[in-house]
Amino acid sequence: MSRLPEEYQLPVDDVLNIFVNWLVVEWRPVFQAIRWPIAHVLDGVQESLLALPFWAMVLVFLLVGWWSAGIRVGLFSAFAFLAIAFMGVWDEAMTTLSILMTSLVFCVVVGIPIGILAGRSNVLWAVLRPVLDVMQTTPSFVYLVPVVMLFGIGTVPGVIATIIFSIPPIIRLTNLGMRQVPTETKEAGEAFGATEWQALAHIRFPLALPSIMAGLNQTLLMSMVMSVIISMIGAEGLGLIVLQGIGKLDVGLAGIGGIGIILLAITLDRITQGLGEHARYLHGESGTASFLKRIRMVILPDRTTINP
Repeated sequence: MSRLPEEYQLPVDDVLNIFVNWLVVEWRPVFQAIRWPIAHVLDGVQESLLALPFWAMVLVFLLVGWWSAGIRVGLFSAFAFLAIAFMGVWDEAMTTLSILMTSLVFCVVVGIPIGILAGRSNVLWAVLRPVLDVMQTTPSFVYLVPVVMLFGIGTVPGVIATIIFSIPPIIRLTNLGMRQVPTETKEAGEAFGATEWQALAHIRFPLALPSIMAGLNQTLLMSMVMSVIISMIGAEGLGLIVLQGIGKLDVGLAGIGGIGIILLAITLDRITQGLGEHARYLHGESGTASFLKRIRMVILPDRTTINP
């Protein structure tokens, strides 16, 4: 007997189908409520980006790249957006950019608070860690199946799949950053009488910022990967151009979609890396002393009032 008899095999696929069908019927209002804010943010961002003339976007990214990572990144950002405009895929690139920005907003809003709580609680981290392991080892295509069943097809379900796929890095690295805050610095805050909120806002979070920015960078790159894959469920953007090119065996069409994605990915990666370097410079080891000064500025005025 080289194979397990069929009568002994578990009907896992039937169980999953029954479970998903139950979710679709019983939890439909919940999924519609989840979809609503994402759809509105996506529409707002997309309309804003498409309303701007291409030269204004080129100028914005020139200045943002220059400010965040230096003149070379600024010039490359301007070149990348000019190249996208001259290849005739500007609208698709702005749609992809709106998908990335919307995904990033929700990953930050949801992921950073979860990471902060996990960094403060070993119990929560013990529960969260296997969930994140499963999320990061699940093939990206697998996310599309439940998303289509629960949210339908189109760009908004694609953004939901992108958020689910790309949120683990920012949770992990926020948790890591919170746990790597030096004990001496935390004890100094407690010695000066910092409240829990003051310690979080003025000590733990600023010192964890370089790690959080690294998580933001990883989340952005994973969103970029997923923005191509979600074209399979009808999401618009550069990924759809690549998919259409593959379907028609049109190398040129797929090529300009791929080049646009590469230029967009490198630009956003360099800018977020530059922001991470800024955070390290401002809140690195050399900045620990300045944080103690800030603690005194926050705490001492109240004490001066009590004990003049």
